[in-house]
Amino acid sequence: MTALGAPGFPERAIRARARNGTAEVFPDPTTYGTQLYGPRTGTPAADELDRARIVPPVFMPQRLEKLIDLAREPEFTDVELGSRIGGFTSRLPLYLSAFGSTRAGSGDLAVHAGRQAARLGIPMVIGENMIPVHGYRRAGDATRSALLARVEAYLDAAPDGAGGVVVQQSTEDADSEVWNLLYSDPAFRPLLESGRLAFELKTGQGAKPGLGGMTVVDRAEAEQLARRFTVRKVLDPDGERQLRCATPGTFTDEILRQQLRFMRNNFPKARTWVKFHPGRDIAHAARTAWSAGADAVTVDGAEGGTGWAPGVFLDHVGLPLAACLRRIGRPDGCLLASGGMWEGGRAVRALALGATAVGLGRAALVAVDEDPEHGLERLVDSIALELRLLISALGKYGVTALDPEDLWWPDGHPSHPERTADLTGATP
Repeated sequence: MTALGAPGFPERAIRARARNGTAEVFPDPTTYGTQLYGPRTGTPAADELDRARIVPPVFMPQRLEKLIDLAREPEFTDVELGSRIGGFTSRLPLYLSAFGSTRAGSGDLAVHAGRQAARLGIPMVIGENMIPVHGYRRAGDATRSALLARVEAYLDAAPDGAGGVVVQQSTEDADSEVWNLLYSDPAFRPLLESGRLAFELKTGQGAKPGLGGMTVVDRAEAEQLARRFTVRKVLDPDGERQLRCATPGTFTDEILRQQLRFMRNNFPKARTWVKFHPGRDIAHAARTAWSAGADAVTVDGAEGGTGWAPGVFLDHVGLPLAACLRRIGRPDGCLLASGGMWEGGRAVRALALGATAVGLGRAALVAVDEDPEHGLERLVDSIALELRLLISALGKYGVTALDPEDLWWPDGHPSHPERTADLTGATP
């Protein structure tokens, strides 16, 4: 009996992939010869990105180029999925999204997910407030911190030359000097020496745009954390369960540039990432970050989030991921997209709209909850197979060859990225 639930998310399908891997890409093989197959009905698209159809052309000049190069007809197995993600080499255009200090995201499930992500050769992001909430103990101490447990599991399983570890910092993390601690800790030396450590400045998240992180704590935890966080008795009248709130931080374009400049100057061996919530000025924010030298910009669509959030935010606040990607248009640098990712079709759509890679958050935790040893690996294997099938069907053989023209919008939306207003309201 599993303990983790994901209401509103295709949990059953994800668990099946965690158990059966690539077999779940196809209909039940036992029905072959006894059923006729066509479009599946009764599965409405979850959001705008899912409503876009992937449309192969009839004429495929890139397939001809591949045929000439291989001296044979290309197959889906010839699709190359290796990617450069925020300065890291990744075996797939995927990364493990940030799990922060929430109960589901900072325990054993996160350690198992990190170990499997390492074996897959994809980057892992560690979310905010891990040290302010759980503390930090260096190597040699009697007990290890939750953050270091995840890093050690990743390092133990990571192949040479692939993957990387990204550590977020929020306002409370900055007060705890998280990046300074990690940058000087010998435990992180292998990551620094191999160029596989990045720091991510977190300005917001898809689950609750404009708010900081939130968790539920008991009375004892509330008393312990009240010195660093805002704690409020809004969940029950007796205060047995209380709401712990982190501050979101205050940003302007100049503050962001200064922060990124500080990161590059003070931590020159670490890559510089920045994460944005799905705000209406996301295009301006992303270009500001790239112009200031960010190695990667993460856009967390309104569909994203593994943590605790007010229901009104989950249902009504923030731009959908598709709108964020169209507003950004052709990216100036590495663009990472998260929000509702769990299968290859959604990933291909995001990649076609300009993303370099997509992040697995809730899907990763559900898969690991189903099978702590190999669930995420099987889920990713199924996604990788779908990516190869879809990209080759488009007559292309690399992730970077995908283009907005590969998508068709049933509501008549143009296939090219939106042209959007900047902060002043003028059309660029």
